[in-house]
Amino acid sequence: MKKILNSCRYLAIILICLLCLTPFLILLILSLNTPQRNFYEGHMLIPDFYFANFAMGWEKSNIGRAMVNSGIITLEAVLLIVLLGSMAGFAIARFPIKMNKGIFSVLLCCMMVPGIINTVPLYTLMIKINAVNTLWGMACVCATTALPQAVFVFTGFIKALPKEVEEAAVIDGCSWTRVFWNIDFPLLKPSISAVVILNAFGIWNNYSQAVFFLQDSRKHNVPQALSVYFQQFAGAKWNLMAATEVIAVIPVVAAFLLFQKNLMHGLTDGALKG
Repeated sequence: MKKILNSCRYLAIILICLLCLTPFLILLILSLNTPQRNFYEGHMLIPDFYFANFAMGWEKSNIGRAMVNSGIITLEAVLLIVLLGSMAGFAIARFPIKMNKGIFSVLLCCMMVPGIINTVPLYTLMIKINAVNTLWGMACVCATTALPQAVFVFTGFIKALPKEVEEAAVIDGCSWTRVFWNIDFPLLKPSISAVVILNAFGIWNNYSQAVFFLQDSRKHNVPQALSVYFQQFAGAKWNLMAATEVIAVIPVVAAFLLFQKNLMHGLTDGALKG
């Protein structure tokens, strides 16, 4: 009976995985079909392996420049999130005074507020600091939206670290700043990987805020470039649209495969202590 239950579980897992992979499989098949072929013609699961779609999609969609823009925005935002979030998490975890606890409570409340709600006041602020249609301005917006979650993860992880090493370093004359950078920060690699994965994908795929803050076509990120490109063809050339989408997905998949080993480790370690 136990073997039958285990077999049913594995079968259910396989079916769920196949169901999740089906849209990506269809996208890949469409990207490899010739422009003249209909998806329902012939054997649907065997593409034509027409790789010219990728070169044509790359050229006509300007996806390369959009990927560079998204990469710059994501890198700048992730650096801000990791640096500011880890420092704030260290201060809250190691100095639990009333002010720090109050700030932490405010940040927890901010996690419940969708970022799109702040778009109007943010746009007014961005105009005043001349940050509209700038990559650094978009990076600051994304980082500010993601900071509460990052502080929550780092605070829980740092609370789980033993205090004895830090106290010994302070007794030896080490400042709390050096304690953080030389002792605690190198130990935050699992939680940093978790924060990077949880936020980088959302920043890379940010469309709702990018529409307001990146109106210049030269500053468009990947979702905006794909949206404009799809509107040009209006569903007429599925092979080119699918090929362009596959190109845009590759960096996201590569980043996930790079950091996935530390994702669950960072989340679980951060939840050991509250």
